[in-house]
Amino acid sequence: MKGQLWLSVIVLLVSVGLASADPTVAQVTHRQFQAVNATGELTYAATQMVVLEGIVLNQPADMLDPTPNDSITAMYNLAAQWQFFFQGEGDDHAGTAVFMGQLYNNLPWVSPNGGYSNEQWIAEMSRLNAAQFAVGDRIRVTGYFLSYKGKCNVNEQHNNNPDHDFTIELLERGVGLPKPETVSLSELKDDQDRFVFDTERLVGGEYYQGRLIKIEDVNVVDPNAWGPNGTLTVTDGVHTLPVKLGRGNGIYPGAFNLSQPFDVIGILDQESTDLRGGYRLWVVNYDGNGKVLASYEHRMADQAAPPAEQKEAPQQ
Repeated sequence: MKGQLWLSVIVLLVSVGLASADPTVAQVTHRQFQAVNATGELTYAATQMVVLEGIVLNQPADMLDPTPNDSITAMYNLAAQWQFFFQGEGDDHAGTAVFMGQLYNNLPWVSPNGGYSNEQWIAEMSRLNAAQFAVGDRIRVTGYFLSYKGKCNVNEQHNNNPDHDFTIELLERGVGLPKPETVSLSELKDDQDRFVFDTERLVGGEYYQGRLIKIEDVNVVDPNAWGPNGTLTVTDGVHTLPVKLGRGNGIYPGAFNLSQPFDVIGILDQESTDLRGGYRLWVVNYDGNGKVLASYEHRMADQAAPPAEQKEAPQQ
């Protein structure tokens, strides 16, 4: 009897220890984090949390609307949403999105109290913005993650418990945006206008996903699709690519003034149930220049000289 009692105590202590164990975490590259298999499914499962470093590519509010509204009850409507991309440096040729939503409880698998009230959401925004990071800064993000339609996002796993908060640390301010990589539509699509998919992520959409790229000399199929959160289709005459428009203050009805053909600069994204396709270029803002569809920051990054070509400041 006494032996059985001690055995029960040991089992209880082990169970409590397992329940309270810290989640596993490791610093990984974006490329490791975004690895896929032959069907396009994400394969990273080495830890429960990850630590990633990189350069911030966009202002969150230019991509999704962070305005809270806890009166919404429609299923799958998360109300306020907040997202930005940051990309790896050097040989870490990949990038990752960081996402947060307000009303997770409008998802059918989340409990009714699983969302944020307006006040709680504002507090969360204040917590995240305390790092005071901006486009072109080098940051470190630590958090849980989920795969979503072809990419692996750092997020809260639809869980508003504080133990699922992700954190953002400012490592270095003003590092500068990477120069957009020039990519042709023929690198993203084949002759039948199908997306190029590579499990090794060395070519095609997977190679450029989550990164700042530039596509030159394209025409828009239907300019009437222009507007906040709209989707344009651009073409080189053979291949096509969706261009997802953000909600920056330069994208509004009547603001389309691009002379065709034009260049476009944005973040290559993937969001599709077809995990071997569904790539799109996300342009979060437009500065009205008439020649390049891009935010001002992204257009200036394209015009910046490579470090080796920049002139040194005169010595005092």
